[in-house]
Amino acid sequence: MNLIYAALAFLMALVFGFVGVTRVGSWLIERRDPPLGEFADIDGARIHYVHVPAPANAELPPIVFIHGASANLRDQMLPLRPLLEGRAEMLFFDRPGHGWSGRGTHNENPSAQANTIAALMDHLGIRKAVIVGHSFGGVVTSAFGREHPDKTLGLVFLAPATHPWPGGATAWYYDLTTIPVLGWLFSETLTYPAGTLQMADATTCVFSPNKVPDNYLGMASIPLVLRPKAFRANATDVAGLYRYALDAAPRYNEIKAPTVVISGDRDKVVYAHIHSVGLARDIAGAELVWVHNLGHKPDWIAPDLTVGAIEKVAGKNIDLQAMARTVEARIAGDAYDAGRCADIKVPQAELAPT
Repeated sequence: MNLIYAALAFLMALVFGFVGVTRVGSWLIERRDPPLGEFADIDGARIHYVHVPAPANAELPPIVFIHGASANLRDQMLPLRPLLEGRAEMLFFDRPGHGWSGRGTHNENPSAQANTIAALMDHLGIRKAVIVGHSFGGVVTSAFGREHPDKTLGLVFLAPATHPWPGGATAWYYDLTTIPVLGWLFSETLTYPAGTLQMADATTCVFSPNKVPDNYLGMASIPLVLRPKAFRANATDVAGLYRYALDAAPRYNEIKAPTVVISGDRDKVVYAHIHSVGLARDIAGAELVWVHNLGHKPDWIAPDLTVGAIEKVAGKNIDLQAMARTVEARIAGDAYDAGRCADIKVPQAELAPT
């Protein structure tokens, strides 16, 4: 019996130790990566955003950027703001529960998050905008385009996740985190130390075969996702994507806005052959820009092409296919960690352009 008590005492000490490590680690992360912008209360959620006002005689319409899973507003702002500064009004924000934004009680799916974005636009006086979404931000972008057409001038999808995929599986730790009580305990004890150890390798595979920019994790404040509340919000988003997409994807044909989809044939995070090809199929007039040897980060690896897509949906005469060939020439020799980061395959992969 004493042995059992000793084992339980050791287990409790271990749990409290990991809780302490996580609390201290989260404090250090927040101290290192404080908020950059302003806050607005949107339907009970405190949303963190950076609003770049319209310059005089802006040549482009307002642009709203929606970041992906595990990220925050810096992930798109750092590579894209310098290329668009002085040309357009821009809105970068932390999706509910991510970065420095609160989750609130009404942001549990992409449609609800699209409503929050629409309300934030109203708060800032932005009537209509080009919406640019990366990865998980792509499904929020599709929800916005379908449910808020009056606020949508155009849509740009970057390596999006939007459609159901075979089996609907996600990483085990996302599913675990969504389990009541057990998921809370997991996020409060193990996600920070384990995530800290794995983050560099995971980021390598997000970019592979392209090179991770120097100090990307620090510049983009990616460790913010390791805080327990942020990790739970991220897990809820990712674990719920398949169920949401099952219902939403058949209605993408309702989207009427000009649309561009940029995707790489070496994406190791999402099934480009399903999501990107599916969007080009389902949205009338959508242009698919397929880039050879590009991974999951067009915003960082091909920011010029991303800006070209924004210009295209805004009405400018831009040859995106020619721009894609220029990007391909630039990254043709990239083979970073290609052996360690396996290409993902799907049934009917031949549906993708060649």
